[in-house]
Amino acid sequence: MKTTPPLGETDAKPVTRHLRRTRLRAKWLVRGVVSGLIVLAVGIIWISNLWLTDRFTETTRTRGEIRLALYSNAITSELQRNRVVPLLLSRDPIMIAALNSNDFSATSRRLISFSEEIGAAGLRLLDSGGVVVASSDRNELGAVFRNSHYFVDALRTNDTVFNETQLESGAYKFTYARRIESEKQGLGVIVVDVDLRQFETRWRSPSEAVLVANSEGQIVIATDPRWRGLGIEEALEHQTPNSALRRAFEATGGLFDIDQPDAYFRGEAVMEMVGRIPFRGWRITSYSTFASVRERVNGVLAIEIMAFAILLALTFYVLSRRAQSQVGFFRRESEELRALNLRLSREIAERQKVQKNLEVAEQSLAQSQKLAALGEMSAAVSHELNQPLAAMKTYLAGAKLLLSRRRPDEAQASFQRIDDLIDRMGAITRQLKSYARKGGDDLEQVDLRDAVRGSLSMMEPQLKRGDVRVVSTLPDDPVLVLGDRVRLEQVIINLFRNALDATKIAERPQVEILLNSGETAVLSVRDNGEGLDNLDELFEPFYTTKQPGDGVGLGLAISSGIVSDLGGRLTARNGQAGGAVFEVQLPILGHEPIKTTPPTELPASDVKVEAAE
Repeated sequence: MKTTPPLGETDAKPVTRHLRRTRLRAKWLVRGVVSGLIVLAVGIIWISNLWLTDRFTETTRTRGEIRLALYSNAITSELQRNRVVPLLLSRDPIMIAALNSNDFSATSRRLISFSEEIGAAGLRLLDSGGVVVASSDRNELGAVFRNSHYFVDALRTNDTVFNETQLESGAYKFTYARRIESEKQGLGVIVVDVDLRQFETRWRSPSEAVLVANSEGQIVIATDPRWRGLGIEEALEHQTPNSALRRAFEATGGLFDIDQPDAYFRGEAVMEMVGRIPFRGWRITSYSTFASVRERVNGVLAIEIMAFAILLALTFYVLSRRAQSQVGFFRRESEELRALNLRLSREIAERQKVQKNLEVAEQSLAQSQKLAALGEMSAAVSHELNQPLAAMKTYLAGAKLLLSRRRPDEAQASFQRIDDLIDRMGAITRQLKSYARKGGDDLEQVDLRDAVRGSLSMMEPQLKRGDVRVVSTLPDDPVLVLGDRVRLEQVIINLFRNALDATKIAERPQVEILLNSGETAVLSVRDNGEGLDNLDELFEPFYTTKQPGDGVGLGLAISSGIVSDLGGRLTARNGQAGGAVFEVQLPILGHEPIKTTPPTELPASDVKVEAAE
């Protein structure tokens, strides 16, 4: 008997387990929701990063192109404004008169006033020998520019000449020059300096580099002085990391990649924008970092991350409140659960008591079955042995009589009949003994035909008591399987006995035994009874359709287990013409074709049941 735990412990354990399971489910629910939100947030942020990067990059490119167009217009306007000055000054009568009279006392003041009025970087007047005779910068007076390109080119033509000259410092000097003539004779050259370096200061930015290259590809204007006089590719290769552009690249931190960068600066992707200046084939180029794009994208992503953080916090709050409400709900139901547990414990105790009673009844039933089997076996033994004993008594009396009459030959025949009857009695006892034992575990080669014949021989007494027509169809060739003959005979006898029991109510009882051989050996036992009602529970222990006292429902269960142990299967079905059909399928050792003879009908009145071969 199991001891019943204390009442409080019995009540508390189910409640505690229920609460624990509830908390565990709530915990996994929180984890699932949080994981889902995190995955959703990562996906949205990732897609937003890609989409916003593309969109802001395109916007930045558009703005850069607009800005580059403004830069180009500014340079063009500056050049066009300064180009008109030499033409006007070359026709100034004061300048012409000063060159004719070599009186330049007031010329420099006039150039200074013009320079301040038009905003030119510098004005200088050169005589026919290339000597500066007047200038807006008085320090240049007396300087000789006889070999300067702009002086030589201006004397050779009547048009305004533009010239770009690289100084020793690397910077470029841009000038417009025009010849001053009187009566078609060259008196001197007026020179106007164009200040394009002012744009370098205006365009300088930590996230952008701008350069202007001439028609030969040399950089003449650049936000970084080191680029002047170099080609574009050469300038990018010789750029040092300490420049403003490099520092801007490093500030981005490599937070995102560009699928198709326009150019690279020391391995860093940059946005390249090229524009044309409508002047002597000049081109303006800008290299912009993606710092502004990254800042704008990061700003939007920060808002998204903040929104997801708030959503996650609200989710935590809702789930925690829900978990608390569930815990409170289960605590309020604890009393009802305790009462329910008390009732369940009482029912369990009652069921345990009923189970013990059932076990006792089963043991009693099994003992009764053993006694019934023992009684049936004893009746069979007595029935089978009574006839040989009676015959032996008759033959023995006849032998005595024959010996008394001095007829020893006939007496010897009687003794021989007595010896045959003794052998028959031994065979009967051996058959009954082999049927009673379970059989060994060693498997051997068994011919199913011999198993069928032996089973029918053991069933001979029951066949003689009844009027059952038995039809046995066995193949001519051996049907060899790997098994235990004793256990196979036990299965065949169980199936045959069930068939005999099923034909008790039939007008013409008949049992057919058919053995076929192919890839598997198939033994069929068919009867002409009422058939089977419940095929699903047929092979379950203690299931029977017989009347109480005729059986306990273990035969088919035991037979199915034996066939399964031998690697086969036992099936049952209803025949098309009525009755039940049981089939035993076993793996066969050979695959030779089986030759089958027509079935032989065995009358129930025969002493020995023989199969057709």
